[in-house]
Amino acid sequence: MKIEYFKRYLFLCIALFIMSLGVAFSIKANLGTSPISSVPYVISLISPITVGMVTIIMHCIFILLQIIILRKKYQPIQLMQLPVALLFGFMTDFSVWMINGITYSSYLTQWILCIVGIVLVAIGVSMEVTANVVTLAGEGLVLAICRVLPIKFGNMKVCFDVTLVVIAILIGFFAKGELLGVREGTAAAALFVGLLSKQICKPLTKIINRLIKDRLE
Repeated sequence: MKIEYFKRYLFLCIALFIMSLGVAFSIKANLGTSPISSVPYVISLISPITVGMVTIIMHCIFILLQIIILRKKYQPIQLMQLPVALLFGFMTDFSVWMINGITYSSYLTQWILCIVGIVLVAIGVSMEVTANVVTLAGEGLVLAICRVLPIKFGNMKVCFDVTLVVIAILIGFFAKGELLGVREGTAAAALFVGLLSKQICKPLTKIINRLIKDRLE
């Protein structure tokens, strides 16, 4: 069983790196990032703080909100979201640095980079779900809200994503008086990441469960 959990956490780390790479490609495309990354990206545009560091801070706030919402119902194991947030933040900054040399010369090229980012994020989300150990703090907050309110996860997730995008838009307008970091790519990510993840999860679950299953007798 210990070996199986080790494999699952290793698989989660791979998932986080793929997601961070997807975020980096979305940033490079300059067409707007996914909703969950929109606030960190906009803040990184108006401050000296990197998108990865802002991501860590935001996820820590999400964890604190979970504790406030659930109180005694909060499970201490969910504090594992903290090291996951730290890892994801550092990986995001590393991924942004890693593809720094990639450039685009046209709107079409921007969309190609954006699509690559969307696909990578979708794959990463699917792998995160398949690992089945701990979620990112954003999903954790949505689940916490669903535990205290009669709202389905899917509906709450849409509300959560829309809220983040609105916050990102407001930050841009208040800081610079213009729209920052939220564009057509943000809408595309909001629409297609979830759809792609659902399709990828089905075959991926069967494959990964075979790879990470504890075969010790």
